[in-house]
Amino acid sequence: MPRWGVLVAVGLAACEPGPSLPPTSAGDGLALAVARGEFPRTTSAFLEHAGEPVYERYFDGADARTLHDPRSVGKSITALAVGVAVAEGKLASERDSAFSHLAELAPFAHDGPAKAAITIADLLTMSSALACDDDDEHSPGNERNMYPERRWARWAVDLPLDPGYARDAAGRGRFAYCTAGVFLLGQILERTTGEPVDAFIASRLLSPLGIEHFGWTRSASGEVMTGGMLRLSTRDLARLGRLVLQGGRWGGRQLVPASWIATALSPLRKPNAAADPRGELDYGDLFWGRSYETPCGRTRGWYMSGNGGNHVVMLGALDAVAVVTRVSYDTRGMHAQTLRLLEEQLLPRLPCPVSPRAAPPPGP
Repeated sequence: MPRWGVLVAVGLAACEPGPSLPPTSAGDGLALAVARGEFPRTTSAFLEHAGEPVYERYFDGADARTLHDPRSVGKSITALAVGVAVAEGKLASERDSAFSHLAELAPFAHDGPAKAAITIADLLTMSSALACDDDDEHSPGNERNMYPERRWARWAVDLPLDPGYARDAAGRGRFAYCTAGVFLLGQILERTTGEPVDAFIASRLLSPLGIEHFGWTRSASGEVMTGGMLRLSTRDLARLGRLVLQGGRWGGRQLVPASWIATALSPLRKPNAAADPRGELDYGDLFWGRSYETPCGRTRGWYMSGNGGNHVVMLGALDAVAVVTRVSYDTRGMHAQTLRLLEEQLLPRLPCPVSPRAAPPPGP
């Protein structure tokens, strides 16, 4: 747990998970690679196909009950919660002014038309006018500046603005990875739904999926961190991935609008060079997109991503969800290592779709 937060475990009377699947063979390649140090500080790897487990393995003392801290994976869950709030009419749309829903915190430092013009969509796509960039240690809005504060919301709404901010032809500003903006989305959800944001997310998303054992990180004043650090088990992370893969539907219920999921998994932004030095990625509404090498060919996927090399990958064409949890926080190459783990060790275990046979020629 980060030293600045207060972690609260919720619902400890969770269903007891069964034992993990055995390795596919005594010479399990992933376990051997982890033992060699190829994927340092990996704690779990899970793969499911069509909702059924294909591979499950835990490392470094973790097991199926362990609550992992996948850091910014939680941002994607916040995006789903915003979609639910819009569907319930608690938010009019993603075009709403973000700061209009934070009026009780006014007056804001550095206030003016540019701050008032920040929308929910700007916060979802990491393209707001706030001077906030977690990849720049000198940015006023770098997340590390938030954690020592007692009231994160006060600090976040008072952030200065980027003096060079401008919107492009699509109406979006430059990409800058900003945890504070996603935290503010949680504050907006509390004020628009009239519920604590942790209770809202639990009742609309976690409980319907059967997720009963989880933990939130909070500020010293009790504010819920919706920009990450929601602790979940590996299997429950996979359930959230399966929910997204199924277009927001679970157990016969539409938990998140399919149209919201479709937009969230659309290439709305190109990340900047700091977040994507090779230019391989896309960004939707707090979800990342990329292509993966698989035995079935190069396959497009979307994923939730967090510091440490944590990934929850959804591959629609292969009807599969993969989860990798790691605690290799703030280390160079952590995400590249996880990508290699996925492409070399997990995804090759998936079956390829069977092409439909050509229809027989018509008879005489």
